[in-house]
Amino acid sequence: MSGGRSAGLLLFRRKGPGVEVLLGHMGGPFFARREAGAWTVPKGEYEADEPAWDAARREFREELGLRPPDGRALALGEVRQAGGKTVTVWAVEADLDPAAVVPGTFSMQWPPRSGRLREFPELDRVEWMTPERARTLIVRAQAAFLDRLLEHSG
Repeated sequence: MSGGRSAGLLLFRRKGPGVEVLLGHMGGPFFARREAGAWTVPKGEYEADEPAWDAARREFREELGLRPPDGRALALGEVRQAGGKTVTVWAVEADLDPAAVVPGTFSMQWPPRSGRLREFPELDRVEWMTPERARTLIVRAQAAFLDRLLEHSG
């Protein structure tokens, strides 16, 4: 799986002197027992004719089942992940209850070569965490978004 584009929203909230960020744990059998590298900014793919900002908001709704928050969006730019995908992210200051999340699902053949399609949640857990903890869990290339957010959120 190489190339492609994804866009997403990184929610953050002020907590004491710092901030917390909202990340999702990728669903499905490949990530079920993984923590490090299995957490991501809620995001998804989009086509070249869709503006990245619109895609980020659409994907937030699809991945979390919630309306994307209003508020000033802070452009965090883009990164290129190991597989070649370019990810563009905006940070938005907002709060939400992870228990309110109703994740979107995807289908895949599981077990492999079984001929049986199973549905899995796009994100099987959503949590608020400190940027320090997030850095140990997030997809490696996406750690740059944490740095950029911290530079701007003071």
